Amino acid sequence: MAKIAQKQNFLGGVAVLAAAVVAVKLISALYKIPLGNILDDEGMGHFNIAYNVYNFLLQLSTAGFPLALSKLTSEAGTLGRYNQVRRQFRVAAMLFFGLGAAGAAVMFFCAAPLASLLNDSLAYYPIRVLAPAVFFVCLIGCCRGYTQGLGNMVPTAASQILEALCKLVIGLGLSWYVLRKLSVSVEIGAAAAIFGVTIGAAAAVLFLVAWLARHRTRTVSHDVPEGRRAILKKLLMTGVPITLGASVMSIITVTNQIVVTGRLQEVLAAGGMALSQVEKAATELYGQYTFGLTLFNLPVTFVPPITVSLIPAVTAALTQHNHERANHLISASFRLVALLALPAGVGLSVLAGPILQLLYPSVPETAAAAAYHLQVLGIAVIFTCLMMLTNGILQACGRVDIPIFTAVAGGIVNVAVAWTLCGQPEIGVKGAPISTLSGYVVIAALNMIAVAWVLGKHRPRYGKLFFKPALATALMGLSAYYSFNLLAGPLGLSPKLSVLAAILLAVVVYGVLALALRMITRQDLLLLPKGEKIAKWLHIDR
Repeated sequence: MAKIAQKQNFLGGVAVLAAAVVAVKLISALYKIPLGNILDDEGMGHFNIAYNVYNFLLQLSTAGFPLALSKLTSEAGTLGRYNQVRRQFRVAAMLFFGLGAAGAAVMFFCAAPLASLLNDSLAYYPIRVLAPAVFFVCLIGCCRGYTQGLGNMVPTAASQILEALCKLVIGLGLSWYVLRKLSVSVEIGAAAAIFGVTIGAAAAVLFLVAWLARHRTRTVSHDVPEGRRAILKKLLMTGVPITLGASVMSIITVTNQIVVTGRLQEVLAAGGMALSQVEKAATELYGQYTFGLTLFNLPVTFVPPITVSLIPAVTAALTQHNHERANHLISASFRLVALLALPAGVGLSVLAGPILQLLYPSVPETAAAAAYHLQVLGIAVIFTCLMMLTNGILQACGRVDIPIFTAVAGGIVNVAVAWTLCGQPEIGVKGAPISTLSGYVVIAALNMIAVAWVLGKHRPRYGKLFFKPALATALMGLSAYYSFNLLAGPLGLSPKLSVLAAILLAVVVYGVLALALRMITRQDLLLLPKGEKIAKWLHIDR
């Protein structure tokens, strides 16, 4: 068991993971954005199609079980049952080892049929290179779930940064070298880039194992732990529903990609394109869509630090029958997500074109084509963040079944919209972001209804939580849009400087409005380290 000098409070844990996420996202931006300039649309298509397979197997292996381990560890630790905590970790380690080995084997030995199923035969190379990462990430999930359940988010944060750095240095460097110096084909360049993910996962495993070995302690405890079968049953009973819910989303992503590329191939073939060129052209179109997905995924990654800390914190509060504490944590989480998701999504939407042109100067045509996708996906950011948060709340309340049904409902909408729109020649790949937005709107709406129903009289007051952030976001979006057009138009400033100035102005406007409208309460700030001083400095007295 890890020796924890002082258990981090809820928003303290959020702060640690959020700081790590900022660092990881900056590193990932230094990886993904130059990679897009190197690989262009076709290469990024191969890269993301392979990553979809990896993510699917990863969700099956680790989506629910780390959270289950975190939840069970938090429950046992709250009750002082440290022998139970230790045995749970050992049982989970064996489970994760087997799941990881199975997932890696499937991805490695079935690379060719998987690539064919995804309508991109050249994705074979990146799929095979990425296969070992499934095994490593399963072990990572076990270690992170354990330490998070004990309330220590530092090992997770440090391993995330190490993983991202390896991906950046090895993946980006190797991809640039083989494409620029060895002049290999673009699918080999995509495989070289994705090799950095595998190396990063391996490095993170070594770090976490070393950390656990160094902080291992024999805390005296007199509780009698449950048998291994009983613990395994608990892990499965808690983890499998969460895994099914998360896997539904991964299945939807893979199915959406198959439908989109398949329908695009049908449209291209019907338009008279030679069959030998159809697969390549469809992959390029899908690659343009993934340029929008790269930025769409940035703000979304700020939600997991909240849910990772929320689940054990709410679980502990409910275990102690402290409903007031649980209600406060849930409301604080909604405020945090609203403060982050609304401005991030609207900002990406209104400045989609200029931002993409700024980030991808080497491939301006691809950046221009991706602008429409990002405009739609920017709005989808808001609903994706709400979906992730409400999934975490429902899981913490013990209703791990509900996210499965809502995900299925949203997935059906997603795939149906993709099939309908992408098969129309006048719409084509533009139907992909619309289908994504439609699916997340359905899931988020159903989840929020379910949260209100589950919590009953303790349910969050959505109107009060979202009114002020929505108002501030609307004013921020208008200022960003009109300031860019003014600077780049009548004032004649360069587009690059104009978009940077517009973003800066938007941040200032939103920050001022957030303080003026009192969008965060003193009670929220008191949960943060030095929260009283922060509240006093910001003159927030209630």
